[in-house]
Amino acid sequence: MKYILWLLKAAIFFTLFAFALNNQHDATVNFFFGTYWRAPLVLVVLVAFAGGLVVGALGMLPGWWKHRSSAANQRLAESSSASISVPEPTPAASAEAAPPATDLPIVRQHGL
Repeated sequence: MKYILWLLKAAIFFTLFAFALNNQHDATVNFFFGTYWRAPLVLVVLVAFAGGLVVGALGMLPGWWKHRSSAANQRLAESSSASISVPEPTPAASAEAAPPATDLPIVRQHGL
């Protein structure tokens, strides 16, 4: 399977390399007020792709910030509720509900 993935990556690389070699002629990008930019077509395509990545990442930033702040608020709420004193359960109830003793650490999962 590893060799098939390497072959796929090599095929994609050589396809993009052939695209770059076949599109070396100049392209003109016209902006507003008569300004323009002349560059090889492959560079224009690369800049457009990179610009799309930047715009997409900037469009996702508000959602990321919202999830980070809600996770931080949830952590604060959990830590404040853990600091509230809870009455000790009776010995009979705690023996039944106690988890089995192991050497493994307790792992808590936090959903976003």
